[in-house]
Amino acid sequence: MEEEIIDNNGKDLGYSWVSTSRFLFYCQVVIIMALVAGGCYTMYEHRYTGKPNVEVPGNTLYNPQYK
Repeated sequence: MEEEIIDNNGKDLGYSWVSTSRFLFYCQVVIIMALVAGGCYTMYEHRYTGKPNVEVPGNTLYNPQYK
């Protein structure tokens, strides 16, 4: 009886450094793009909405106004 030999050396990440490095490179690219997109979204959500109307007491101004 003859056994069938399956050659997986070119398809396994442990045996092919070229496919391993390509896979890791694409993983890094995807992770960096996800981090950049997440950072942009977070900055958009917490953006500066404008100058609020804050009532400043007269005694704390540059030229204080006392009663």
